[in-house]
Amino acid sequence: MRLRSDIFVSALTRRLFARGDFAAVERKGEEQAGAIFIRQRFRDGSETLYAPAPQSFFDDEESGTRLFEIRINRKEAAEVRQTLDRELKFDPDLWIIELETDDIADIVPLADQRPNPLD
Repeated sequence: MRLRSDIFVSALTRRLFARGDFAAVERKGEEQAGAIFIRQRFRDGSETLYAPAPQSFFDDEESGTRLFEIRINRKEAAEVRQTLDRELKFDPDLWIIELETDDIADIVPLADQRPNPLD
């Protein structure tokens, strides 16, 4: 069973605040199972967008974890906003989380790259 979206978001934001970085919930989605999109903002104004990884990245042992993939890497904020607007038309129950940090290596679990730190 996968961790509820609201609990995952809460744990994610608390871990960032504990490190002295900033996190905010831009849009609350469905509490139980809403998809989570993460905007990482950099000091130069660029952003990276992390989206839920496709189901093909999961096997039976990982069915309860949340994994992400990089959808947009260090592009203008307007491009990230356009992508999120398209996603919202498709799924109005999604979450959007903003992170202001330079390094999220131990925070956001990427598919096929590192283990989920929240498990």
